[in-house]
Amino acid sequence: MARSQISESQYTLTAVNLFADLSPTALKTIHESCSWDHYRPGQPIVHYLDDSDDVYFVSSGEVTVTIYSASGTAVSFRDLGPGTTFGEYAAIDGSPRSASVVAKTECVIASMGATRFRELLQSEPLIGNALIRELVDNLRSLTNRVYEFSTLAVNNRIQAELLRLAKTAPRQGKSARIVPPPKHAEIASRVSTHREAVTRELNRLSREGVIERQSGVLVIRDVDRLAAMLHEMTGE
Repeated sequence: MARSQISESQYTLTAVNLFADLSPTALKTIHESCSWDHYRPGQPIVHYLDDSDDVYFVSSGEVTVTIYSASGTAVSFRDLGPGTTFGEYAAIDGSPRSASVVAKTECVIASMGATRFRELLQSEPLIGNALIRELVDNLRSLTNRVYEFSTLAVNNRIQAELLRLAKTAPRQGKSARIVPPPKHAEIASRVSTHREAVTRELNRLSREGVIERQSGVLVIRDVDRLAAMLHEMTGE
C-alpha cells in the first residue's frame, strides 16, 4: 500500500511512550531522523538471531513478538500496539535479535539506526529514563511468566493470560471486551500448552459465566472474578 493511501495522522511519534515527555521541537527532530514503513498482516519486520540493529516505533497497528523452534513451533511472547518500541536490545548491546517480530495488523512503523538511538539516549535524558522504566516493566513481566510456568497448572496459566489481555482491553463496568478475540493457538503458544487445552478451559469458563464469546469479541464478564480464581491458586 502506498503512503498516499494511509492517513498522514498514522505517521506520528506523538503516542510513542519513550518520547512522551519531549518538547514538540525535540519530537519533530526525531521524526525527521526516522525512516517510515508500512507493513501488511503477516509481514516480517525483524528476524530472530539476525544481526540488524535498528530500533522500531509502532505508530499504528499491532505486531507480534515470537520465537520459532527448530521444528517450526511458534512461541509467542506478546503483542505490541501503538506507542510501543522494539529492537532496542540489539541497539544497546549489539547482540543478535532476541525474537522475531511480525505485523499482526496493518502497521505504520518508524525506525532509526542504533547509532542514532544511542546518541538520543545521551542527548535526551528523558528518553533514557523512559527506556529504563520500560526495561524494568519488561523484567517484571518476564519474572511473572517464569513464576507461572514453574508453579501453575495449564488452566491457571490460561486464566492468567486472559487476565493480562483483560487489563489492557476497554472496560465496561466489571467486564472487559477483547477485540479481536485471540486465537486459541495464540493463547496456547503464550502459555506453553496446546490448542485443545485452551479450548477446554475457555469452554469451562464460558459455562461458568466468566467469559462470553461473541462475534469478533471475547468478553471477560467479570474481571474481578477471574482475578479471584487465579488468586485462589497463587495467593497473590
